Amino acid sequence: MEGLDALLANPTSLVAVTSVTDGLKILYNEKLKPLESLYRFNDFGSPVLTSSDFDAKPMVMLLGQYSTGKTTFIKHLLECSYPGAHIGPEPTTDRFIVVMSGPDGRSIPGNTIAVQADMPFTGLTTFGGSFLSKFECSQMPHPLLEHITFVDTPGVLSGEKQRTQRSYDFTGVISWFAAKCDMILLLFDPHKLDISDEFKRVISSLRGHDDKIRVVLNKADQVDNQQLMRVYGALMWSLGKVLNTPEVARVYIGSFNDKPVNEEVLGPIGKDLFEKEQDDLLVDLMDIPKKACDRRINEFVKRARAAKIHAYIISHLKKEMPSFMGKSKTQKRLMDNLDDVFAKVQREHHLPAGDFPSVEHFKEVLSRYNIEEFEKLRPKMIQAVDDMLGYDIPHLLKSVRNLYD
Repeated sequence: MEGLDALLANPTSLVAVTSVTDGLKILYNEKLKPLESLYRFNDFGSPVLTSSDFDAKPMVMLLGQYSTGKTTFIKHLLECSYPGAHIGPEPTTDRFIVVMSGPDGRSIPGNTIAVQADMPFTGLTTFGGSFLSKFECSQMPHPLLEHITFVDTPGVLSGEKQRTQRSYDFTGVISWFAAKCDMILLLFDPHKLDISDEFKRVISSLRGHDDKIRVVLNKADQVDNQQLMRVYGALMWSLGKVLNTPEVARVYIGSFNDKPVNEEVLGPIGKDLFEKEQDDLLVDLMDIPKKACDRRINEFVKRARAAKIHAYIISHLKKEMPSFMGKSKTQKRLMDNLDDVFAKVQREHHLPAGDFPSVEHFKEVLSRYNIEEFEKLRPKMIQAVDDMLGYDIPHLLKSVRNLYD
């Protein structure tokens, strides 16, 4: 922890973050938000950004099946417990708990925290009261929490438990947090490597945030070196099928709890490996506040490009609609052939295929609307976003670099 405090003691980085935040707020409200509102991007993609979204501390979300050590991992980093923390072999964490800095140790109910304008959680009200009753905020004074906020999640269900339906859109909530988070930790237990159907849906909902995902093989001192090698291979094989990317995910091996590493099982080589892996993960976490400026701009640019593509898709669908007869038939045809629509828009405007949204998700949201009610293309608004990406953001980056000189 001492290294982290030393790393964050540089006040220049905080000035840079403030400068970037103020600049992005102005650009968002003046140039990007009007485009998002006109083409209802917020219903299809991310909710409208508020001032608190820009000011929020970087967030780290922990995902995994129950009893993989998510809560213990947070306690290990904080070196103490936090209000509302429950640990046990059964599914103890049955709610989303945001662990953040506060003047004193206390738990705040979800309904209360979701209506506070100075908190970045107002968008969660769209998931309804059934979710908010399973959401709470845990506040406490801690030097690490002054720079990073942690999101502890309910254990992902497996086996027969999957048949019990949750009372809210669990995957949707995970997707909402994934868009806000700076890092997503997938925790696995060497004795629970099976990826359940719900876990597959959860990992699929992280699409577009692959760069944030880190995998942690926790409690790895429960198996010897030979077994660990086989467990690691099995985990990589399982993840390869679910993540569906050619790149190999970074997997950290360790035992993140208060107990010393079980050297009897691992031997001196295993103990040395664990220490190096834990140090690597801590360095990765330490880099989060340090790279806050870059991450914020990266997410903002990604959002602007997605909003622009969304505007092109919606305006193309609107253009295809007839003026008088056969509107419902045309809407059905367009929705059935969304793949072709995406391909046409891509070719017409020379856009990268990787920036397009998921066809299934887009179709699901579009089915709630009448295409006729959407707006035609407004080239001036598109140009404003292009100018922002081409001139305003590079100028902002240049001014931030000057703060470090």
